[in-house]
Amino acid sequence: KGMATPRKAGIPLGVMKVLDPRQLKPDSTETERILTVLDETIVKLEVTRLIPRITASLDRYAGMLGPEITSSLLELQKLSMEMQQLHTSPGDAKTMRAVEKHLKYSLRNILRLFLANPLLYHGLKFEVRVKESPADVFIKAFMEFRDLTLERLLTTPDEERDMIQFMKDISLQVEKNTAVISALQGELAGVIQTRDEEVSKKDKTIENLKTTMEDLAKNCKAEIRLIMKEGEKQKKEDEEASQERCARLKHDIQRLGTQFTALVLEHRASELVLRKEKCKAEKEIQECVQKYDTDMTEKQTTYDELQTVYNEEKEQLSLLMEKHAMLIQEYTLIEEERRILKEKEEEAAREEARRNKAATCIQAFWKGYLVRSVYKSVLKKGKGKGKGK
Repeated sequence: KGMATPRKAGIPLGVMKVLDPRQLKPDSTETERILTVLDETIVKLEVTRLIPRITASLDRYAGMLGPEITSSLLELQKLSMEMQQLHTSPGDAKTMRAVEKHLKYSLRNILRLFLANPLLYHGLKFEVRVKESPADVFIKAFMEFRDLTLERLLTTPDEERDMIQFMKDISLQVEKNTAVISALQGELAGVIQTRDEEVSKKDKTIENLKTTMEDLAKNCKAEIRLIMKEGEKQKKEDEEASQERCARLKHDIQRLGTQFTALVLEHRASELVLRKEKCKAEKEIQECVQKYDTDMTEKQTTYDELQTVYNEEKEQLSLLMEKHAMLIQEYTLIEEERRILKEKEEEAAREEARRNKAATCIQAFWKGYLVRSVYKSVLKKGKGKGKGK
């Protein structure tokens, strides 16, 4: 009925199961017990992390905690203060051990009360705000240990071999990638060094050009004045040449205008011919499109019919698969009943054999007893006859 999760290319199914914790579910009572112990330990660690914050504001949370937990927390706070005083001023070691023992007992009692009331723990978890501490790191590591333990418990030997082989393949790929990266880094370093050398050369060239430009600015003022004079003279000559060129260009414009008019008439005639050809091509294209639409409509109809038949066969296959699953389940139940019946028959045969053996022993003992009784009676009669004589 359900569809299997698609596998990623190149990753075995066992490895995918280990890498995806959502697919891990307890499959035995021992596994569930181990996970229960680990989960309770995580809850105890989180409650222990919250206890200092709760005891610091006990009046605020007293209504939520209840009288029993509140009194236990007060006792724990008192024992903690006594323990701190004993650590600051060391005294009798026996007293310190006794206080430490009472402190551990009180903490275990509080954890037991919180485990008995999970709703209270979850409410306090969202109500009490605690700053991050090394305890959070330890709890996170313990949670990772719990997930790792679950993976190890649910990983079969074949899956473990697949996982080891997968990790080896990844290591080889990482080594190859590292070698490629090292080579690319070497090439990059060479390119960067070459670029830096080119930049340095260009910087030197720019500095030389700046020096040359400053020298040119100083030495070219006289040349600029001379050039200005020559420029004015050249300007007059260019104006005269420009006037002559303008007259010549006007004549060329008139001549080219006449040629342009003739070309326009010629191109209009050719455009008319091209328009007729275009209309003809558009009609042919429209006919081809209509023919294509007709063919595609027929093919779509055929595809829809085949899709309908496919869906019907798929539904029939689904029904047959369901019936197959039910038959397998019934077969399993029948095999289990046969196994139980066979065990009962074997047990009855063993019981019958024990009874026969016991009956044989009892009969043998009884026959021996009868023989001894008869033998004793014969001996007594023989002794009686001897005395009479």
